[in-house]
Amino acid sequence: MTKPYSQACANNKAPILNKIQTYLTDKEKILEIGSGTGQHAVHFAKHLPNITWQTADQAMHHEGINAWLDEAKLGNLIAPITLDLNHDWPVNEKYNAIYTANTLHIVSESLVEKLIIGAAKHSHSQSHLFIYGPFNYNGQFTSESNQGFDAMLRARDPQSGIRDQEWVVSLVKKQGFELVQDHEMPANNRLLVFKR
Repeated sequence: MTKPYSQACANNKAPILNKIQTYLTDKEKILEIGSGTGQHAVHFAKHLPNITWQTADQAMHHEGINAWLDEAKLGNLIAPITLDLNHDWPVNEKYNAIYTANTLHIVSESLVEKLIIGAAKHSHSQSHLFIYGPFNYNGQFTSESNQGFDAMLRARDPQSGIRDQEWVVSLVKKQGFELVQDHEMPANNRLLVFKR
């Protein structure tokens, strides 16, 4: 198959890596929720050779993710597991960090809650949680482009949309995490870093 490709992933992979690598130590195992095309996983695993990167997404995305993984041939990059937020997670282990990018605004609020509860359940006591994407602050859009993006999302699926940062932080805190840093990122995105 032709590998799926996201220009946004190509644009933001380096800035995200630059931030998350400062929180990671050697020999950690990371679960990525919503691996999408697989581009982030390949880039991060290539530049963090001592990190084991576990991809995960709905089954319909596995072929595309595997196309990227098969080409990369990285020993620290693991084939995707089927993870659907509507169902129990198919993993029994705990991870040193959990990463998700551009997921919270494409799922419903109830699935955002399930994602965060699942992340806590499968995290070690000192784990990090990285959440990347656009956020509103005090109920306000941070840019006209984000406002337009939100309108497009809600027209496609009324349950989706850009989330309020304060709401997300409160959900994560209820699961025993604290906000370590809220990084400003390119293209009106943010990287929220939490730690238990």
